[in-house]
Formats: sequence, C-alpha cells, structure tokens
Amino acid sequence: MNKIMPQPYLSINEYLKDEEYSEIRHEYVNGRVYAMVGGTARHNLITGTVTALLREQLRGKCHVFMSDMKVQIDSVFYYPDVMVVCNRIDMQSLYQTQPVLLVEVLSETTKSKDRLEKLVAYQSISSLQEYLLLEQDKVQADVYRRIDTAWHVQAVSAGETLYLESVDYKSTLDMVYQEVLRR
Repeated sequence: MNKIMPQPYLSINEYLKDEEYSEIRHEYVNGRVYAMVGGTARHNLITGTVTALLREQLRGKCHVFMSDMKVQIDSVFYYPDVMVVCNRIDMQSLYQTQPVLLVEVLSETTKSKDRLEKLVAYQSISSLQEYLLLEQDKVQADVYRRIDTAWHVQAVSAGETLYLESVDYKSTLDMVYQEVLRR
C-alpha cells in the first residue's frame, strides 16, 4: 500500500522561484502547492474566446491575461482562466495583485473550488469588481459583482445579454460560447 507523503511547506519566494522554471503549473495556498490539471478542448475554446473578445474591447485601456498569469491574494496564488488588470503593470512580474475582473471556466474537477474557495479569496481583493463563472457543458454564467461593499450574483443563460460592468463589455452570452456552439 502506497502512503501519501505530507507535502513540504514552501515559502512564497521558494514557490515563485520553482514555478518560474516548472513545466507544470501549480497553485499555492498558504505554503502548499497543488498541481494544475489540463483543460478540455471546450474549456480552452471558451477561455480563448473570452480572452479575444475582451482584448478587442479593452485594447489600450486594460491588460487581458489568459491562464498563465497568476493572481496573488496574500499568501495564495491562483491561475485564473482570464484576468483583466486596468492599472499600470510591471511587464516582468510573474503575478498580478489588482485585477478588476477574474474569469473561471468550470469543469467537474474544479467547479466546487471555483465556486467556494476561489470565490471567497477573490472577493477579498479590493480592486476586484466582478468574478465571472462560465459553465463548460452548457451556455450558462454567473456574474458575481461588487456593488458598494456587498457582492451580488446574476445568472445569465443562453440568448441573454452578458454585461460586465467592470470593463463595460456587453454581448449575448452565446457570443462567448460561439466556438463550442458551432461544433
């Protein structure tokens, strides 16, 4: 019987140094590292479409990052699927700390973490205005939006308008799913 060995604690500096040269991406939560699993074709197509739509809309105004840029929240580093930062950035940085919008495409293996752990962590980022969760297997989204000091959620379904107030982006939700709908 194989025994699972406890993971050694890593400092943030050790994590960042190791991660810079790692062939596998890892998220970092309070000294522990967790390997990231690969995504499906659907996941990749939805993420790519969101990135392309936002880059087109925000060119010259904000920076749109796709899945290889980490976000730091205190002693936690996650790799959101899409991140938008509208302030000045250090081009050499391995992570961002002031996103206005974070997007996660849900899968069976990440859904509960994205809806619970990451939701709580992301809501503690003072600059964050919206957190968009996109279902992978159906045209469905949840937009968590900060209004004053409270967070509110809006469900958006197929054929409905998706409005991301943080970046003034508006289209039908079907546009986000265009690559997977035509297959």
